[in-house]
Amino acid sequence: MTLEIDIHQTLGAFTLEVAFTAPAGVTVLFGRSGSGKTSVINAVAGLTRPDRGRIAVGGEVLMDSDTGVWLPPHKRRLGYVFQDARLFPHMSVARNLDYGTRFAPPGATGPARDRVIEMLGIGALLTRRPGALSGGERQRVAIGRALLSRPRMLLADEPLAALDEDRKAEILPYFERLRDELDIPILYVSHAAAEVARLATTIAVLEDGGLRAAGPAGEVMADPRVTPLGPGAAGAVLEATVIAHHDDGVSELDAGGLRILIPRVAPPVGTPLRVHIEAQDVMLATTRPEGISALNVFEATVRDIRMGDGPGALVQLSAGGNLILARITRRSVATMNLREGQQVFAVLKAVSVARDAVGA
Repeated sequence: MTLEIDIHQTLGAFTLEVAFTAPAGVTVLFGRSGSGKTSVINAVAGLTRPDRGRIAVGGEVLMDSDTGVWLPPHKRRLGYVFQDARLFPHMSVARNLDYGTRFAPPGATGPARDRVIEMLGIGALLTRRPGALSGGERQRVAIGRALLSRPRMLLADEPLAALDEDRKAEILPYFERLRDELDIPILYVSHAAAEVARLATTIAVLEDGGLRAAGPAGEVMADPRVTPLGPGAAGAVLEATVIAHHDDGVSELDAGGLRILIPRVAPPVGTPLRVHIEAQDVMLATTRPEGISALNVFEATVRDIRMGDGPGALVQLSAGGNLILARITRRSVATMNLREGQQVFAVLKAVSVARDAVGA
């Protein structure tokens, strides 16, 4: 189910002008605070009305200024998950979930109530009220309520922003399940690199109300010219499979023929994973290094080099069909005489791959 957005909107002194098309999956609107992320998602929800443009989901037009089409929010069949869960405090979890079903159109298809409860792990919470739940539990219930309204698309506006790190780690796997098991596209707002790397199938990067880049997650995050990503987000997103767990506490992954060792993960052999490797954790060498502690050394080809305004530079590499990004100094680029097409070796310490950088 394709999402099409082409809108122009003036909000006081701020101008929003964004156009992109995203396939099914999780489309993450990514950018710094004030870049226009929430403005886009509110326009899709119908909470604000762009001055002109067109928005369509799965071929159904939600707004089109040229033809005068404008569906009000309650007719768009969109589920919205906010930063705060917004549950009814006087209702049990079960009644909050049932409230969502009141908005499901007759004959609308979607996951059954029992499946939603199972997917979100909220079966033991049904008799409790929101005040007795943790932040992560409340958000899972809010997601369940939104899904039971049988939406054609799920909107999530920084749903983890109000949670601590432990609660974020708790809820991310549930969003991964929604992405992988349900045929419901998700438009997800975030400025957190870990969330983007774990969840996104498509990324739209916003900057000052405009679209800086849009495309598959692996390509956008490894693009050295997409500066709004920032130092913590830029890097590789590798699709890999667990091929071994070793006795010394590391797991071995295969990413298109590229073998990677990382701290041991729980999923069994054969499980597909996504791994985010930050650009600042990758070193380069012009000859194969020997006698070093780093466990991962990859042969790679330089594809692109972007010099920063300061002392840094970003080098995009191709290794085993994967795009990898390395953040080094401009001096290193000059000293190593790096250029496009050059063969180099990328070096990655296994322990630099954090636990939250590995997802389903």
